[in-house]
Amino acid sequence: MTTPDTTEHRQVAYRSRSFWGGVLVGVAVMAGIDEIVFHQVLAWHHFYDLGTSAVALVSDGLLHAAGLLAIVAGFVLLLDAHRRGSAWSAAAWAGVFVGLGAFQLWDGTVHHKVLGLHQVRYGVDLVPYDVAWIVSGALLLCVGLGLLVRLVRR
Repeated sequence: MTTPDTTEHRQVAYRSRSFWGGVLVGVAVMAGIDEIVFHQVLAWHHFYDLGTSAVALVSDGLLHAAGLLAIVAGFVLLLDAHRRGSAWSAAAWAGVFVGLGAFQLWDGTVHHKVLGLHQVRYGVDLVPYDVAWIVSGALLLCVGLGLLVRLVRR
């Protein structure tokens, strides 16, 4: 990927295909990590724990399918930017971190706390798990936003 030289191009980093492709890839990667590690390997929770086991498994499958669609769409945007000669690796990496953090933060706050679709883990004190989940998401999001701000100000 090339690094654009013009100030005008830097100012539109957040509107570029590279950035949004990176966001989709980041969301998909974090959804995959959540699905594989916490849903399947550790079996701590499912995407939707308020129904039967069958419903929980279907919800995990839908999350996995959505993650696959997001990663394909993200790579299509990145490849299209490359084809157009406007691929920008710095904007893509900013997008990846924004996507990673946004998914984690959304999952920890909205899914876990607001909607109560599932918790990180059951049968334990949730506070340390919730803090780790939400803080890690906020940190990843801040890294991505910091990279994006740095691109625009450079």
